[in-house]
Amino acid sequence: MRFFVVLFLILGVVFVTNAQSFYGSTDEKVFRDGRNSEMCDRAETPLLAVDYSLFKELNYFKTVVNYRVDATFKESADEKQFNFETSAGTIRKYLKKGVLIFKINGKEHSLSIFQSTNTPKNDEFFDLWFVPFKDLTNKTETYSGGRYLSIWKPENSKVILDFNMAYNPSCAYGSDRFSCPIPPKENFLSIEILAGERKFVSQSKIKH
Repeated sequence: MRFFVVLFLILGVVFVTNAQSFYGSTDEKVFRDGRNSEMCDRAETPLLAVDYSLFKELNYFKTVVNYRVDATFKESADEKQFNFETSAGTIRKYLKKGVLIFKINGKEHSLSIFQSTNTPKNDEFFDLWFVPFKDLTNKTETYSGGRYLSIWKPENSKVILDFNMAYNPSCAYGSDRFSCPIPPKENFLSIEILAGERKFVSQSKIKH
């Protein structure tokens, strides 16, 4: 079992092991407690050694209900393979499942939603879908490479999209041993998403 946990960690896929079942949770406390526990687990943490020894908890924006929005899911009529570029310069294959359409402050936006082609159909996380995105807080308040949301397969066209649950990819914590999907241009939001996980600054980058 440990072999598979380490393998998925190296690939930067942070939501496909039993120990990480909080991904996709709609309970903010469950999700954030799970993320903090993951950071503290030596077998799973993406933290550098210098940061692991000092880590207490991740840094989030204050929870704002305006960033928990009702979205309409429009399923793709013809699913196509989508090749994600990664931080390591490799390609990760996904299926584009559809589009989530929503409004924030009265303005309409959309995000494409994806499913990994590497998850077996009999895996309990087969229907845990992937929403990578960028917004205008990148490089300042949030990680420059964008953030992720994990959402279970919609049962109908109505979906709750909660940006308070946005999290950083494993690559955000200073190590170069991960290969993380980069959000595609169609998932660049032209607004600030002041919600979810904030930028992590490694001690290795701080001048003492």
